[in-house]
Amino acid sequence: MGRLIDGEWWSDVTNDDRADFDYQETAFRDAIGGDRHPAEPGRYHLYVSRACPWAHGTLLVRELLGLENIGVSIVDPHRRGDGWEFTPEKSGCTPDRLHGSDYLREVYTAADPGYTGRVSVPVLWDERAETVVNEESDEIMRTLADAFGEGAGVDLYPEGHREEVDHYIGELYRPLNRGVYYAGFAETQSEYEDAVETVFDALDRWEAHLSDRRYLLGDRLTLADLRLFPTLVRFDAVYHTHFKCNVRRLVDYENLWAYTRDLYGTGSVSETVDPDHIKEHYYRSHDDVNPTGLVPVGPDVDFEAPHDRDEL
Repeated sequence: MGRLIDGEWWSDVTNDDRADFDYQETAFRDAIGGDRHPAEPGRYHLYVSRACPWAHGTLLVRELLGLENIGVSIVDPHRRGDGWEFTPEKSGCTPDRLHGSDYLREVYTAADPGYTGRVSVPVLWDERAETVVNEESDEIMRTLADAFGEGAGVDLYPEGHREEVDHYIGELYRPLNRGVYYAGFAETQSEYEDAVETVFDALDRWEAHLSDRRYLLGDRLTLADLRLFPTLVRFDAVYHTHFKCNVRRLVDYENLWAYTRDLYGTGSVSETVDPDHIKEHYYRSHDDVNPTGLVPVGPDVDFEAPHDRDEL
């Protein structure tokens, strides 16, 4: 048994007498490097949804490393029963720029005609090998940073700090990145309350952590920050209301709110944030959470407001 959550099938498993959600294992888990997928410019392509926080992380790496030679195809934010769809006539969306597919599933079957597994974003495609390299967001972020980070002016996955970066990514994952979903898709009051408590315990922890350092690792921007930012930038628009994580807003946290504005103003990060796609996806795709499909007009969140995080 399972359910569709944010474009991914998650299976119910018993864990300490409560239902938890763990997404199904993915089929494509290769990395860039070596003979099969060499680190060659102009060879790779990303399939993403601008609404999805997991895909957002890969777009952030692409932007910050200046990897314009990695093409991007963007699906419709409203995920319907047939899956992620290409609707190039819609603002912010594109066609499948490689295959001309109508649905993302066709990209998977182009790599493996017998594929019947889940279809999710992001997807990293090798144009020359004509196959999917990877569909795990964290692994795509790592392999892009590892393969193409040298000479980019920012080292998002520094050799001497990779264990620390991975530790922070792991610490963020279940309590916060996934925690908001546990709250939003809880089936009992007690499950919901437990999930919300976990989310805000995590937010309180990172609020304190960022009180005396600019980034999670101090003065160094890394992949860990790019894993936290997509959750924070969506918090007040969707998680606070749609997933009922309404104990506090992001803007009520002095350090987390300034940290989010700091990252938003870094390089071309702001170009990766599409509030319209974000809200349309959550409020229109999750019928059991928001059966009317109405998309809220607000909130008006000013991510360009000044901050003094650079003084840290």
